[in-house]
Amino acid sequence: MSLPFILSFRKDITVTEESRDSMMIQSTRIKGNLPQYTLNLEQVSPGLLSAINSLSTAGGTEESLSDSVLQSDGFERLATFYYYLNQFIQLGWICHTVVGDGFPIATRVPIYPFKRFQVQSATVEQKYTLSRFAYCHKQDNQLILESPLSYAQISLDDWRGAALVSELAQPRTGEELCQRIPGLTPETVQLFFSLLLSSQMLGVVQDNGKIEEDESHSLISWEFHDLLFHARSRKGRHSNDSGKTFRFLDKIPQPPMIQPRMSDEIIELYQPDIEKLKAEDYSFTWVLEERKSIRSYSDKPITVKQLGEFLYRCTRNKRITAKDYGECTHRPYANSGGRYELELYAIANTCDNLESGVYHYHPEAHQLCRLTGRNENVEALLEDAYFANGRSCMPQVLFVFAPRFQRASWVYESIAYANMLKDVGSLQQTMYLVATAMNLAPCAIGGGNSDLFAATVGTDYYRETSVGEFILGNPSVD
Repeated sequence: MSLPFILSFRKDITVTEESRDSMMIQSTRIKGNLPQYTLNLEQVSPGLLSAINSLSTAGGTEESLSDSVLQSDGFERLATFYYYLNQFIQLGWICHTVVGDGFPIATRVPIYPFKRFQVQSATVEQKYTLSRFAYCHKQDNQLILESPLSYAQISLDDWRGAALVSELAQPRTGEELCQRIPGLTPETVQLFFSLLLSSQMLGVVQDNGKIEEDESHSLISWEFHDLLFHARSRKGRHSNDSGKTFRFLDKIPQPPMIQPRMSDEIIELYQPDIEKLKAEDYSFTWVLEERKSIRSYSDKPITVKQLGEFLYRCTRNKRITAKDYGECTHRPYANSGGRYELELYAIANTCDNLESGVYHYHPEAHQLCRLTGRNENVEALLEDAYFANGRSCMPQVLFVFAPRFQRASWVYESIAYANMLKDVGSLQQTMYLVATAMNLAPCAIGGGNSDLFAATVGTDYYRETSVGEFILGNPSVD
């Protein structure tokens, strides 16, 4: 026997009666991975027509819908109803709602249509607990429960739904929940358990106090935030728009291609002769084969001339490209869509002819703009890099990559932050190769303090702060 969920179409599904016995059912694809799809039904029986119209309005249980078809059309048409209902579920068109005292408590909404919903029955006697990957957030004035393990989201339509989720942070039976939350029957709690269990948001508590995901080798290695980031920045398991959507086109101005100079204290940098380097530089294969992280330096600091050549070869603006949505640039390292959202800051510890402090690199003019001298925050940033580098050696120069987030998110949706991290990798590899060609000591750093960096340079954490670090110096002589 089927569980008494209320079945209904997703909000974006439209039903149009073409004639007395034909109708068109269409998904309007509100957003994301949910594809547009149209079903044209001919010679539709009155009972099937009534059931489909019910799905598009208040909905009904599988039993009530099938009874309606049976009473109107007879037993021979019941198979047709189940055929179409199964097709609707396979397309990801059907929502499942738990109702208590005549009011909806929670609704399962499919967000990935290519994963068939398989109902798992729960019991009120068994203990269940929430998956550690499940989380709640507000969306369109609704509290939503989601998980990167799931192909659906649960809208919590009533305070009792939110209370149930809160209580399930620890193992509970349905009987315990009925005692703790007023107005719930065992049947309603059982149905709620089944909804979450079937959506990979709930686990059966075993005799050892764990649920299956706690002992899964493929899941225990994932931290919550990493799996969520992976699932939401790749297609699948969500219905969010993804890619170049230009979602802020008519809402906020596009950030400028080049960050304005951040101070009036300018250091003009050395510009190498690129044509001479093309003729005399090491071969690409040699550079690629010799590339490595070098974590110790000589007593002789890197020079500002070397710094100028390094920056010129890695990250200067080479040309401007006009796009239909604004200007983009081209630099020596590859970048997502030519947005070049990464701002480069140089924190000088020991650099010949360059005072210790923080500098912003201006890629258009190939200049350093001095922001601040050495202070407690600068010391802390350098020490962070020192510890991240295994305490091998204090950096001579620490580079910090800080994207202007809106520069990327103005164009990209869902994948904007993921693209920024890929751009960090692209810039780091370019820096490795250039440093190797210049006989310098390069090393990428695995982490840093974004709050400390924003406080040091005076940026808004939510508009521009650090996502990557790289240190450079003169290598020690073996």
